[in-house]
Amino acid sequence: MSLDAKVPSGPLAEKWTRFKREQRLISPANKAKYTIIVVGTGLAGASAAATLAELGYKVLVFCFHDTPRRAHSIAAQGGINAAKNYRNDGDSVFRLFYDTIKGGDFRSREANVYRLAEVSGNIIDQCVAQGVPFAREYGGLLETRSFGGAQLQRTFYCRGQTGQQLLLGAYQALCRQISYGAVHMFPRCEMLDLVVIDGRARGIVTRHLVTGKIESFAADAVVLATGGYSNVFYLSTNAIGCNVSATYRAYKRGAFFANPCFTQIHPTCIPVSGEHQSKLTLMSESLRNDGRVWVPKRREDVGKHPNDIPESDRDYFLERKYPSYGNLAPRDIASRAAKEVCDEGRGVGPSGRGVYLDFADAIRRQGIERIREKYGNLFDMYERITGENAYTQPMRIYPAPHYTMGGLWVNYELMSNLPGLFVIGEANFSDHGANRLGASALMQGLADGYFILPSTLTHWLAGVKPGLPPLDHPEFRRCEAEAHQRLKRLLSIGGQKTAVEFHRHLGHILWDHVGMARRREGLLQAIEQIRNLREEFWRNVRVPGSDADLNMALERANRVADYLEFAELMALDALRREESCGGHFRVEHQTADGEAKRDDERFCHVAAWEYTGPDREPIRHEEPLIFETVKLTERSYK
Repeated sequence: MSLDAKVPSGPLAEKWTRFKREQRLISPANKAKYTIIVVGTGLAGASAAATLAELGYKVLVFCFHDTPRRAHSIAAQGGINAAKNYRNDGDSVFRLFYDTIKGGDFRSREANVYRLAEVSGNIIDQCVAQGVPFAREYGGLLETRSFGGAQLQRTFYCRGQTGQQLLLGAYQALCRQISYGAVHMFPRCEMLDLVVIDGRARGIVTRHLVTGKIESFAADAVVLATGGYSNVFYLSTNAIGCNVSATYRAYKRGAFFANPCFTQIHPTCIPVSGEHQSKLTLMSESLRNDGRVWVPKRREDVGKHPNDIPESDRDYFLERKYPSYGNLAPRDIASRAAKEVCDEGRGVGPSGRGVYLDFADAIRRQGIERIREKYGNLFDMYERITGENAYTQPMRIYPAPHYTMGGLWVNYELMSNLPGLFVIGEANFSDHGANRLGASALMQGLADGYFILPSTLTHWLAGVKPGLPPLDHPEFRRCEAEAHQRLKRLLSIGGQKTAVEFHRHLGHILWDHVGMARRREGLLQAIEQIRNLREEFWRNVRVPGSDADLNMALERANRVADYLEFAELMALDALRREESCGGHFRVEHQTADGEAKRDDERFCHVAAWEYTGPDREPIRHEEPLIFETVKLTERSYK
């Protein structure tokens, strides 16, 4: 099957302008005739819903939280990129575009990434107008700082709470539309299925998490803004509720899933402390602006207090290996470097899986108050979790699953191969290739929601007549019945192990074989182990309670069941992509100095997987990646 990306013709810098110039329009009076469902209320979903309602559409918004403010976007810390060049340090739209393409190891669609860089400046203007309290320098101008993979300062930030402040801006815009009646909000409702009628997405099936009521909703278009799937690893920096279910159910209804093996391991997280943990904690990449990463040069010094190890006995390994970028090397590279020194036996902390992030030099140079001003809430959070004061001794950090570049396949207009199904933010695959640069997730979410989707969705809706299918349509009834049956089956098994135990076991399998380093034998072993674990799950999971009221065990089991299927797709995708690129590191494919070795002749494409049925191998489709402006080169940060 040929995947049509629908990229406009013409020079790269003119494609988005040309699309907007030629897009079909809908008159204001007619927009109210169209109903749009938005699933998810993070930055992408909240901004999209607010903007679509402002345009005049009828919008139904669903989230499984009690309020949209609890979306996981609130946890983003470090900042948001934009090509404003306020510091006059050489930034431009093209440089942001190129840094993003290069950071993703040349595995993203050129036109999408350029558009992202192009609208980035508008995001800052929009958020400032909303009152987002970006950091400012002494004269009152917006302050910026550096992030990984860039040699300039283009990251706007709100101390260590950027995601929270941006989400509050989008949330207030959403609340404004709710108060006008343009948005109907459905909190505590989880999407269980996508309804496809005559090859087109026409609605969703949901379950109210408090009452247990299963209900269908119809629309002219469905927008998924449900985030990523890092929680497939069990331990990740994501909130426990984050899951793959919405996008995976869409995949099972015909939407292609692109590059599922492209997962990001973040280098600066608080290390795992034991089996009791249910999640991990991110320490913002912004800390690497002033913190220096090191381990002892000698194994025998690992057990010493870090302040007792002299400078001459410290290995600042990122500065040594990547002198041009130093501690701000991209996440995939920094994570593998940390794993490498720990594998050598030089890791620190009780588990030996940790490296130091040291602020002593920055405190001497800038003063403790300046460091507290920039990172105070992050230092406080670290001390609450570890009991250690990072002002007086180095933090201990180690890589952990954080973000997913894979997602549902979308074209230039952010529509999947299923007509009427649009996918935005982290839920799609489009902008980050095989590795996302820091501070680009917030940029993509708000670019999609505020500026791109409103144009592309309008363009598509202008070609279809408004009108909803009846909720008693056979497809709605069938999807509701299947949702009921699945929940009843989970409750009826009555096994001996909880869904959490199965999830933890799955996480161990994936971390060992589909984590930072992957090899053919391990991936084949992982696929077999996942299949066996899935078979055991469906005969031995224990889910107490009923489906007629609040039942968090049932919610968890339903999501874990999806993970047990999706994990196999991840491993299969990693197995089939016989190259190393970005966060996908195949041990068999590396350069002489241990860096990722791409195979552009065979794998310069997007792998989009088509579901073919239970226990049947999916079909792998390819969208060739064509670079008209950028030259494919070996990615180097040395």
